Amino acid sequence: MLELQHIHKFFNPGSVNEICLFDDFNLTVKDGEFVSVVGSNGSGKTSMLNIICGSIDIDHGQILIDGKDYAGKKDFVRSRQIGRVFQDPSKGTCPQMTILENMSIAENKGKPFNLTRGVNKAHIDYYREMLAHLNLGLEDKMHTPVGALSGGQRQAVALLMATMTPIDFLILDEHTAALDPKTAEIIMQLTDQVVREKKVTTIMVTHNLRYAVEYGSRLLMMHEGKVILDKAGEEKKNVDTEEIMKIFNQISVECGN
Repeated sequence: MLELQHIHKFFNPGSVNEICLFDDFNLTVKDGEFVSVVGSNGSGKTSMLNIICGSIDIDHGQILIDGKDYAGKKDFVRSRQIGRVFQDPSKGTCPQMTILENMSIAENKGKPFNLTRGVNKAHIDYYREMLAHLNLGLEDKMHTPVGALSGGQRQAVALLMATMTPIDFLILDEHTAALDPKTAEIIMQLTDQVVREKKVTTIMVTHNLRYAVEYGSRLLMMHEGKVILDKAGEEKKNVDTEEIMKIFNQISVECGN
């Protein structure tokens, strides 16, 4: 279980540009939940993810994972329990390295590398089987540099790499935003498939309100560092896109957007 307790975060403290993004922010994500998060720009969505992953330090509060406080711990320490897929397909992978090399690195996350071969040839068939499961023909491109793949293929590889080792949380930071609509649909279907098969607790930030409604077991809407809408279980199933759009547009008008 993930708990954000009494989170306070200021940007540019002590200056004329001081901004308080989170003021006593609290959130609990239960094991096995797939949480979709929406909100306007500046609402705190991505900052919340960065706080969870350790990319942004907090001024006060606790970040509890199964009761253990991770506030102040470096991002590379948290990465042993957290897998993350970014909006930019070039992040989360090494573009100059092949799919095979990237998957070998991902499988060794959190382990000592020592003076051994970077690629374990005994695992090639295992990797090929994992790639074939995506139905994108990537199993025939294992020796292709990841940078030569399409954006959708790279996101599929990044998603696979993020979940190759046992993790407690999967963080999806607008991972379909840079893709064309058809490819984004494919990646969302793959995402849902991976989350269900791995049974991994997931937090997905998205600007696509339909994805937020159709996917996941819980829906959050954020505004000015606060959760203003929280629907889970049967409530979430009964939410429709028009309802969410109406609330979203109302907030945008109030903010002058």
